[in-house]
Amino acid sequence: MNLHLLRLFDAVARHQSFSRAAEALHVSQPAVSKGVRELEAQLGSPLLERGPGGVRPTEAGLLLLSHARTVFSAEQAAEEALDALRGLRRGTLRIGASTTIATHFLPPLLGAFHRANPEVDLRLTSANTVTIAGLLTQRELDVAMVEGPLDSGEIIVQPWREDELVFIAAATHPLASRAAPLPLDALADETIVLREPGSGTRDIAQSALARAGFIPRRIFEVSGNEVIARIVASGLGIGIVSSVVVADQVALGRLKQLSISGVILRRSLTRLILPNRQPSPATLAFDRLLDRASIAP
Repeated sequence: MNLHLLRLFDAVARHQSFSRAAEALHVSQPAVSKGVRELEAQLGSPLLERGPGGVRPTEAGLLLLSHARTVFSAEQAAEEALDALRGLRRGTLRIGASTTIATHFLPPLLGAFHRANPEVDLRLTSANTVTIAGLLTQRELDVAMVEGPLDSGEIIVQPWREDELVFIAAATHPLASRAAPLPLDALADETIVLREPGSGTRDIAQSALARAGFIPRRIFEVSGNEVIARIVASGLGIGIVSSVVVADQVALGRLKQLSISGVILRRSLTRLILPNRQPSPATLAFDRLLDRASIAP
């Protein structure tokens, strides 16, 4: 059913006149008459009849009007809902980020977004790079951010800011008291504590060590940066994590950051974008926050 023709019919029925309906709608009277005739032809029933007091709906017209008012009400509700969404007065923003970003970089941005848009529900998923990329391609996320390399023809990888990975040891570890920088072979007999496969931290660390010709004899896999810090602080092995993860523990003297010669562990934190996907107003607003924060720490 053509909503434009339905509006013409509704206006005539309300004003009981083709001419007054045309005036209210700012169209010509012939256009109104033609539109009502087309609607009657589509429905196969006369909808209006002329009487002494003007134009009145037929029985079929009255039945149609009862449904038309429901349609117009639903249309208005839809428009108001969309206006609210565009104005960020409602909606949901689904953010996915790999662990380091979710834990150490996003909280201030999430707080700022919530203060500016309190009616928008926020959902944060924290997982490794591979998982976040998969959720984005399944369109289960609006914003996706990762810390590891990603090779995917489906996704645009956009640099956001830089992050540094560091070697850490317990403050009581023998290497913690040695003069820096240490040669890489000083780690030959050490257990290297790394994130699980699929983690960006793991990929960056292993690639850098391989380029330097170093293959760890023992690797202890851990699912979580804070767990790595605690395990290393207990004296078990040498960990590799983002500097932001252990900044407090290093400052408190519980961990020691080791300087290893010939190994540079820097990486780009990135945004993942699906091409040809129209971002929601909430996504655009959060993207603006990310743009303002896209500077090196």
